[in-house]
Amino acid sequence: MAGKPVQFRVLLTGGAERDLEALYDYVVHSDSPSKAHHLLDRLMETVESLARFPERGSYPKELVALGIREYRQVLFKPYRVIYRIVDHQVIIYLIVDGRRDMQSLLARRLLGA
Repeated sequence: MAGKPVQFRVLLTGGAERDLEALYDYVVHSDSPSKAHHLLDRLMETVESLARFPERGSYPKELVALGIREYRQVLFKPYRVIYRIVDHQVIIYLIVDGRRDMQSLLARRLLGA
């Protein structure tokens, strides 16, 4: 008999929370509040799904090129959720539009460059 799957605790950093607020505000102003609510709901579903299957995410190619494999990503296109698994926690660091300059964004936000 299979045991109950391990649940991970999902935490958003302050930066990830600000990312969500900025995306929401952008969509409200450039499209509509209903589209912004829909986007926020779908992104939060994506984030919350990591509580059950955090290892399903791929490694961001920009970080792999630097030899860094401690961060993972899941996609809700074109958005990327960048996170790290620490013990039984999933820590969300970025929630961003993947069409941005990801190399410099990842360096600045994750590597402190």
